[in-house]
Amino acid sequence: MSTNASDTLVNTIKCLAIDAVNAADSGHPGMPMGMADASAVMWADFLTVDPSDPTWFNRDRFVLSAGHGSMLLYALLHLSGHDLSLDEIKRFRQMHSKTPGHPEYGMTPGVETTTGPLGAGFATAVGMAMAEAHLAGRFNRDGFQVVDHLTLGICSDGDLQEGVASEAASLAGHLGLGKLVFLYDDNDITIEGDTNLAFTEDVQARFRAYDWHVLSVDGHNREAVRAALAEAIATTDKPSLIACKTRIGKGSPNKEGKASSHGSPLGAKEAALTKEAMGWPVEPTFIVPDEARAAFDGLRSRGDSGHTAWKRLMSGYAVAHPALASELETLMAGTLPDDLSAIVPAFDDKPIATRNASGKVINALAKALPGLWGGSADLAGSTKTLIDGAASFSRSEPTGRNLHFGIREHAMASAMNGIALHGGLIPYGATFLTFSDYMRGALRLSALMRVRVIHVLTHDSIFLGEDGPTHQSIEHAQALRLIPGMQVFRPGDARETAWAWIAAITSTDRPSCLLLTRQDLPGIPGTGEGLLKGGYVVVDAPAPKIVFVATGSELHIAVGAAERLAADGIGARVVSMPSVERFFEQPEDYRESVLPAAVPARLVVEAGRTLGWERVSGPFGDIVGIDRFGESAPAEELAVFFGLTVDAVTARARATLAALDARKTAMRAIIGDT
Repeated sequence: MSTNASDTLVNTIKCLAIDAVNAADSGHPGMPMGMADASAVMWADFLTVDPSDPTWFNRDRFVLSAGHGSMLLYALLHLSGHDLSLDEIKRFRQMHSKTPGHPEYGMTPGVETTTGPLGAGFATAVGMAMAEAHLAGRFNRDGFQVVDHLTLGICSDGDLQEGVASEAASLAGHLGLGKLVFLYDDNDITIEGDTNLAFTEDVQARFRAYDWHVLSVDGHNREAVRAALAEAIATTDKPSLIACKTRIGKGSPNKEGKASSHGSPLGAKEAALTKEAMGWPVEPTFIVPDEARAAFDGLRSRGDSGHTAWKRLMSGYAVAHPALASELETLMAGTLPDDLSAIVPAFDDKPIATRNASGKVINALAKALPGLWGGSADLAGSTKTLIDGAASFSRSEPTGRNLHFGIREHAMASAMNGIALHGGLIPYGATFLTFSDYMRGALRLSALMRVRVIHVLTHDSIFLGEDGPTHQSIEHAQALRLIPGMQVFRPGDARETAWAWIAAITSTDRPSCLLLTRQDLPGIPGTGEGLLKGGYVVVDAPAPKIVFVATGSELHIAVGAAERLAADGIGARVVSMPSVERFFEQPEDYRESVLPAAVPARLVVEAGRTLGWERVSGPFGDIVGIDRFGESAPAEELAVFFGLTVDAVTARARATLAALDARKTAMRAIIGDT
């Protein structure tokens, strides 16, 4: 760009942000104004995307981790020719607009991930760079760099204060993700004021310690930013952080460098003063000069020619390496085998822990699904998530299919989001269910974005035993079920575990959590494909008096209790409900067939919080669960103590029936047999 074109582009970005935030009377103008110079250089001179096809597989990925500065991204998308009209910019932060307060994946063309929770975008970008490195290692051959793109982003002081960014930065440095480059908006301001209030560390020294390539520039000196980006992109053995010293609200006579420009509109008076100072018309608002659009001619040309060249390259690749090309095309398209049930193991009734069954399923699926890629947070031996015979993913072995996230649960879950968003891979990651607390921010974002990530969460209850209440999950299953769009599976035996994996793999538009046991569970005749409906009958009686509803390790206890009642002539139905969410998505007639209103006596059995099960137990049922923290003791003793034995559950069932009979007697006394 010429200097004049560059000035016009930067001023257009600033004024679009000012006008949109003022029109909405809500938003963050300071960050877009402060990073307009550096972002204009990154997009105009380096970013390779095709605005006419923003999902082109080999495009560069751009992540605005500082999502509060969303108007910066929307201005860049509009000016570069993405399908984001000026009318949508004028509707910033309004109902159903394509310009929500923070960028949302799937809503705005060109937005690669949902950002806003600070640090999340940064960690998600690490996952994108991991996916690029892995796929490049597997598929690139001499003369055919078919996977070869950058992951670029902008982060803020707030991002780098969040722990998830530290976890992810450490992992990225360890892996040597040389195609990952972030501009750091080093403006010394957060919401409460100067960063000296709470943040005085040497960020650059920290990132050098993480083994990042670190540069420092004046973020308003476009030539310096351009030179730094060129150096960072040329540095391929480690990720790069370019600390851009900037002034928040750059150009505002009275708010530049002040926290007052961070999260509030400039207001009409200050907007006018700012525009006058830069020689910009005060009215009308939302001016977009042709010269500003033309400043992105290079981006559009680069994207068009790059996309065209890549298509030609793929055609030649298909001739030179047909098997690899076919596999890559399959991964990019997300094509799955027709019948996954023919791939997973056919388990019998022999007792096996569901974590062990899951490990067998992973290894069977890995042979048929080359895109299945995952690992654990330093718990592979406990979570059974290693792919047998596969190498570990590392800077020296990017083709490795076993991921080692280290003890970084939040970064693991965020990186998995990035891997899924990148495309071509099906990520899974594992830890103990209790430690899903560390992952919750990323879990929520995966559900909001509707991306397929699979979380293997083992040691799912008090029955892990002697480790005690710090490791024994109580509230976690219900907490995960509360996340809209998250499907949670708590399989009751090995067959249900296999079908839970099938459900998770085929659910391309939602994340899944598999809650698995440490202890062996017996196989239960009749379990299996019914899991796909969330809840189904596994034991029945001609005229049941009571319905047991159970999940996971409590399913065989409910079956045992039903057998006890049957021996006394009391018919009982047992419903396995490994996924409450799936069950309530079924048609009403199916739900009625499983939980008939004519049998109001129901007993839910799950080793966890009872809150939430009322919609299943109904007004005349009961819930056997645990509403306190656990104890450190052998699993057998804990079962007795918490009433999770066949004897205890049978007694609760009898009490439920007796209470219902007492109610009926009382009602008859009032209204008669009618």
